Amino acid sequence: MRLVLFDIDGTLLNSEGLGRMSMRRALGTIFGSPGNPAYRYDGKTDKQIVRDVMRLEGHSDEHIDSQMDRLIEIYLEGLREGAASGNFNVRPHEGVLELLDALEPRKDVVLGLLTGNVEAGARTKLTAAGINPDRFRVNAFGSDHEHRPELPAIAQRRANENLGLDIAGDRMVVIGDTPADIACGRSLGAKAIGVATGHYTVEQLLTHNPYAAFPSLKNTERLLESIVNA
Repeated sequence: MRLVLFDIDGTLLNSEGLGRMSMRRALGTIFGSPGNPAYRYDGKTDKQIVRDVMRLEGHSDEHIDSQMDRLIEIYLEGLREGAASGNFNVRPHEGVLELLDALEPRKDVVLGLLTGNVEAGARTKLTAAGINPDRFRVNAFGSDHEHRPELPAIAQRRANENLGLDIAGDRMVVIGDTPADIACGRSLGAKAIGVATGHYTVEQLLTHNPYAAFPSLKNTERLLESIVNA
């Protein structure tokens, strides 16, 4: 049995900047500034983004923590409004639906999410892209822990608690588009598959020593072979 954990932004879907717009609006509303526009959001959890950006603006951790829940509420409002507006073409990346269709019925695979998005945000983005969030049975979200390297162990524990599956770390496969995705499960022995549908090329991803790397999720047969043999 393998637990296959997908990142969302840049891996499963393209939200055309909806998440970044919503976060910057929320930061501006709560803290009076959206922060440095050069800050990279990819590979981070939502709460890590808030903390990093607002530390750079001079805010203390205590002040950031005191405003975090309200900020996430405003962020989620922005996601929902943006998704409903039609101004953002939120869509799955090429090959995603076909790969999920190939993996989901297998008896030796459990589909899951490993994402920096808080759970409600993840569901909003997936639904807007036409991907049913309930396809993923074991999940770890940015709302579970602020630090991405903690998420694989949370997913592993939930596989046991929710499905009664004792899945060893080396039977976990993390699929994502950033070096952070590749690195996050390494302490457990998880295999990482990089996909160059975000801001990193295959060559750049390979420098972080993933199990495999692909230009996209388009080649269902090759991806399936890589996943089940990981």
